[in-house]
Amino acid sequence: MITPTQIAEAFSGHRFKETYDHLAPDVRWILVGGETIHGRDRVIDTCEQTVAELAGTTTEFLRFVTIADKQAVAVDTVGRYRSPDEETSIVASCDIYEFQQGAVATITSYTVELTAPNADTSDA
Repeated sequence: MITPTQIAEAFSGHRFKETYDHLAPDVRWILVGGETIHGRDRVIDTCEQTVAELAGTTTEFLRFVTIADKQAVAVDTVGRYRSPDEETSIVASCDIYEFQQGAVATITSYTVELTAPNADTSDA
C-alpha cells in the first residue's frame, strides 16, 4: 500500500499517474497566486496538461525535502528544467498535501521561478 508520503512525493516529482487513485473525488488544488482547481477529474486534466507541456523537458531536482505527519505532507523542491531547445529555468516550489481517510483532500502549491529562462545555472 502506498503511503501519504509516497503519494505526495510522486505528485511533487511529476509522477502524477501514480497518484490519481489516491485523490479524493472533491479534491482541491490551490495554486497560490492563481486558480483553485476543484474535483479529481479537473486535477487529473491539469496534471495531464502539465505532462504534455513538459514533454521533452529534462528535470533535475536540486532539492527535494519531505516533512510528514499522520494527516499532512509538505514537499519542498527546487527543480532545474531544461527544454528541448536548451532553455533552462529553475523553479522552487512547496506543496502541502492534506489527507482525509487516506485520500488527498487538498493540495496547496507555492511556486516561484528563481532564474530567468536561458540564465546560467551552472552554480545552482
